[in-house]
Amino acid sequence: MASRKKGILSLVLTACLMVLAAGVAYSQQAKSEIREYEGTVKVAVGKYIYIPQAQGLDIYVAGQVEGGLENLVGKEVKVKASLIPDKANLILAESIEIKEGSVYRTVYTRSTQPEFSDYLSPQLREEYEALEITNLNKPEQWEGKTKVKVYGQLQTSKVKEGGVEKEVMHIIITDKKGKEVARVVADSLTDYAHFYMKKLRLFDKFWFYLNFKEQVDRKVRARTRELFKADVVFCGLF
Repeated sequence: MASRKKGILSLVLTACLMVLAAGVAYSQQAKSEIREYEGTVKVAVGKYIYIPQAQGLDIYVAGQVEGGLENLVGKEVKVKASLIPDKANLILAESIEIKEGSVYRTVYTRSTQPEFSDYLSPQLREEYEALEITNLNKPEQWEGKTKVKVYGQLQTSKVKEGGVEKEVMHIIITDKKGKEVARVVADSLTDYAHFYMKKLRLFDKFWFYLNFKEQVDRKVRARTRELFKADVVFCGLF
C-alpha cells in the first residue's frame, strides 16, 4: 500500500513539473515572438495600422489609442507586436510609442483581447469568384453567386431620396477601352476593406471582394446600369 502511495505521489509530482515546464516554455516563446517595429505610420483605419518597416504585415490594435488611432498617421512610432499564429499577415500591437521631439511616449498598451470580425484571411479570399461583366443583358454572369470579386473603381456620390441627401457608393466596372459597362451598389465597406483601399491609394482600380446581397430590378438596371447590391469586405490588387 505504501509503495502504491509513493507511486501515485511520484506521478502527481511529475505531472506538476511537466505543466510548470510547459508554462515556462510557453512564456519564453511568447516573449521571443514579441518584436519591435520602428517607422512612420502611413495608414490607420479602424483597428489597423500600416508602417512600411513591418514588411508584409498589418498591425492590429486591440483597444484605444491616446488621441485616436487615425491621429497616428504621419507620426514616427515604435510598435511592439506579437505574432498571431493563425493569421500570417497580421501582428498584434502590444504597445505603441509615439515620437515627440527626441523622446518616445507611450500612447497605447494592450489591455483587451482582439476580435477579428471584419478580417478576411488570404485563405478565405480564395472562395471569392472573379466576375467578368461584359454586358448588362447577361445576368448569368453574376446571378446565383454569393461571394464574388469585381475589378473596378469606387465612386462616391450624393443623391436625394425622399427630400433627404445621402451618400451612395458605386463600384464602376469598365471595358478594356475604359468605357463604363456596369455598376455595383456598395452598401457598406468594412474597416479592413477601407484600410486596404488607403494602402492602395496609388492605384485607381483594384479588385473588390463582395458579399452579394440582392439583385437590382431589371428596369432599374437598364436605367442606372446597377447590377446588384453588395457589402465590400476586402480590396486587393489580385
